Amino acid sequence: MKPHRGPIILVYGILGFLVCPFFGVAAWLMGTSDLQDMARGRMDSAGRDLTTAGRICGMISTALMSIWLLILILFFLGALVSRH
Repeated sequence: MKPHRGPIILVYGILGFLVCPFFGVAAWLMGTSDLQDMARGRMDSAGRDLTTAGRICGMISTALMSIWLLILILFFLGALVSRH
């Protein structure tokens, strides 16, 4: 049985808010994978709560990154349209 990576996933989820949103993407993907392994009995399930919390933080930071990217794209498109 593989050891859980709950603390790492939680730290990545938090770093997604504070440092770089791409850490949030990593936390989301790693958390999903680890939770599936835990459900199948391939990974120690003692870190399920930390993994879930990190995954949720990753999801939120990824959503915020997506919203900011959309706003940025709309801003630049609006600037291009207003020039003509």
